[in-house]
Amino acid sequence: MPPAPAADGFSSEMYEDSSVDATARVVDAGSDGDERTVEAALRPRRLSEFPGQPRVRDQLALVLEAAKRRGSPPDHVLLSGPPGLGKTTLAMIVAAELEKPIRVTSGPAIQHAGDLAAVLSSLMEGEVLFLDEIHRMSRAAEEMLYLAMEDFRVDVIVGKGPGATAIPLELPPFTVVGATTRAGLLPAPLRDRFGFTGHLDFYATHDLVRILHRSARLLEVDADEAGIGEIARRSRGTPRIANRLLRRVRDWAQVHGRSVVDQDAAHAALALFDVDDRGLDRLDRAVLEALCRRFRGGPVGLGTLAVAVGEEAETVETVAEPFLVREGFMVRTPRGRAATGLAWQHLGLTPPPGTDPMLTPLPFDGGEGRLGS
Repeated sequence: MPPAPAADGFSSEMYEDSSVDATARVVDAGSDGDERTVEAALRPRRLSEFPGQPRVRDQLALVLEAAKRRGSPPDHVLLSGPPGLGKTTLAMIVAAELEKPIRVTSGPAIQHAGDLAAVLSSLMEGEVLFLDEIHRMSRAAEEMLYLAMEDFRVDVIVGKGPGATAIPLELPPFTVVGATTRAGLLPAPLRDRFGFTGHLDFYATHDLVRILHRSARLLEVDADEAGIGEIARRSRGTPRIANRLLRRVRDWAQVHGRSVVDQDAAHAALALFDVDDRGLDRLDRAVLEALCRRFRGGPVGLGTLAVAVGEEAETVETVAEPFLVREGFMVRTPRGRAATGLAWQHLGLTPPPGTDPMLTPLPFDGGEGRLGS
């Protein structure tokens, strides 16, 4: 099948197992296209262009450079961290730096050992296999991956019962790049087979400013320093969110006849999209409102809190809670979730008498927040 443009902005060849052989190509970010194509166009292509994460970037650069000098594939790479911080981008950069093709698939797509065997048996020497959400692979596929990563072979089972035969299949050397948002769910035998593990942290505000300046240039958006800074401060330390907010502010400016994305435009647009000056969105504020107004600051159980805001418990736990806890608006206690003094202060409310003194308001630094410190 000839290569065809992929929705994520990479030239790709589709395989029978639904994995993709993706090669980076230049995308005109200013042209019409869907959101995913524009998002892919904003991704840096080389480590030297990758902003933030200096420790992971420098460590990974050393691993790749040493492998290129040896003329052999590098050790397998595991990237962990919250969504939107650049794990997929780094996987694409690994392939670009090695000048090798990359095969893209995901853990949920590999539910049987045969699915993984089909992917592995078609790899070329030096190819990069990117497994997104690797912690969601089935146990049978994980056990096959152990052997493939360590000995570069798989055992294909033919037949069933006592008459079953294992046929060893030798594989060319390749590199697995695994990405996970929940590294603790990876079994130790799989985690130990990665020669390099990098954890991506949330970005400081000044790094997001650099990212937004580059994105504005690619999107042909005229934005001043104040407007870029305002968007960066409300982006929760996450480049994906920063780029999305930049596009929404751009849309607002175009519709309202504003030629420059300035601080006033950013304020108005982000208010329209329910993103406040600390980066809290509708769900975040609904959680805090429920905690403070309905449950007097808590503690309250996750299930009860989820019912109060009309969301699934998993949504509250994985989408809203990490940011609220990290920024000091909420704490997790043995008896449930509780609002801190900062949450009461942010909502403009007064804590009721008898509030835990450990949950007193924290000083606010005027806009940078903990992400910028």
